Amino acid sequence: MRVVTVREARAHLSRLLEEVRRGETILIVRGRTPVARLVPYEEPERRPLGFVPGRLEECFFEPLPEEELAAWE
Repeated sequence: MRVVTVREARAHLSRLLEEVRRGETILIVRGRTPVARLVPYEEPERRPLGFVPGRLEECFFEPLPEEELAAWE
């Protein structure tokens, strides 16, 4: 992992981004304190709808009793 200062990152951002695009990880430090890490972007994994196992019973979709509706208001 390459370490650069905030000043160097500001001055050479385009070059650093090109290195990151090629797979490099860059740590940006202020003094000796790490403040950011530049890593290559990864497309998030797509999850299909309905990814939770199980099914709802038909009674789930029935209207609530009046006393229960009143409690929600």
